[in-house]
Amino acid sequence: MKMAWIFSLSAECGSDESKADKFAQHFQGMSLLLSNGRQCQCRTDIFQDIEENWWCRISPNNLSEVGIDGPESAYSTTELGILLYQSLVFAPTFRYALVGVEVDEFRTYTELIEESSNLSIPGLVLAKPLAGELGILPVFRSFSPSYVWQPYAGEVYNPLMTSPNLKNKLNELLAVS
Repeated sequence: MKMAWIFSLSAECGSDESKADKFAQHFQGMSLLLSNGRQCQCRTDIFQDIEENWWCRISPNNLSEVGIDGPESAYSTTELGILLYQSLVFAPTFRYALVGVEVDEFRTYTELIEESSNLSIPGLVLAKPLAGELGILPVFRSFSPSYVWQPYAGEVYNPLMTSPNLKNKLNELLAVS
């Protein structure tokens, strides 16, 4: 059985569940129209991480759940990512957020603080007070009046992630060396 790879926007909203609820309401049912005419509806869910902070995941439907399995899916998920970031500009408050494949709980708040000296995550959006606390403001650009970000780099097609045949060939090569 194959594992599903979910493309989403995930945002950490802090310890107040009502903030995650408001964030989810902003995106629930939102329709995103791609340049190829495909329409994707946003589904939302909220959950707590191990530090008891609340997250909201926004998952557009009408997408493959095998990850980025070719140049076309890399293009369409990148386009969706840009649309999600455009909607994020007007979203209710959150502490930090990221768009991508399997980005749920990509970092707990504590991990983010601990990694602040070499934090390089393209697409990461931080609330300005958090960015100030982390002391990494120079690497980030303005995202909106209350947020900064490291600009999104888009999604990438990696044939070794999606092709069992290529993985087997690589494993054979690695076994020889």
